[in-house]
Amino acid sequence: MEEVQVIRSKLLTCRHGFSTRLGGVSQGVYDSLNLGTYGIDPIENVQENWRRFGVAVGVDTARIVHGRQSHGTTVRIARHGDEHSIAETAAWDQADGYVTDEPDLPLVVFTADCAPLLMQDPDAGVIAAVHCGWRSAFADIEKNAVDAMVSLGARPGNIRAAVGPCIHRCCYQTRWELPAAMERLLGGQGADLYGPDPTEPDKFRTDLPGAICRRLVQLGLAEENIDELGVCTMCHPDRFWSQRAMGSARGSQANVIVL
Repeated sequence: MEEVQVIRSKLLTCRHGFSTRLGGVSQGVYDSLNLGTYGIDPIENVQENWRRFGVAVGVDTARIVHGRQSHGTTVRIARHGDEHSIAETAAWDQADGYVTDEPDLPLVVFTADCAPLLMQDPDAGVIAAVHCGWRSAFADIEKNAVDAMVSLGARPGNIRAAVGPCIHRCCYQTRWELPAAMERLLGGQGADLYGPDPTEPDKFRTDLPGAICRRLVQLGLAEENIDELGVCTMCHPDRFWSQRAMGSARGSQANVIVL
């Protein structure tokens, strides 16, 4: 049986993990560790995949906090009672980020090229899981997440952040609208994070994780407390689900953090 592979950050001291697509029981276009519930992958397969992922991370994934991601900027403070099984309808209709200070409450976001952002203030005992697609990221979901953590006692200078596997500049071909939105977010401090596409002069290559990291520094996080794992999902479709490489006929990564 293929082993579940989990990616972790050396900066985060609490239990956490970024999934790959390896080590599950799903078949066909969902082969093999699909952790998403959309599409036609039988829910029994997804539940078994979640069980295996939980064992690999050291987290009880029978009940988790997650919702319908809408590429917005809503960040919710999660409490016990907000968790549910992967087979149940999400408790919240829309949310792209979750923050909590309660132990044993797994926070989860799903990705397949978008950037997963996991954060922790180890002194205050506050964590966050954030789904950073370009719309969310460039509309400043990072600030909403940091503000929510601060409301629970975190201090920006103490927050550690990890940006997990996502699409990188090497593969992220975009229109001008994305660099323009990035520049608005960063106050004109993002010129080195995009450039002309060498294959199509009217397109650009854009550094999504680089922009997220820079925004976190602007919000008060220390550069040495930010871990950009440097793994491009589109470059490695054998290891990761990628919307751009595969289209909608694919599974999803999950990214979890828990105190």
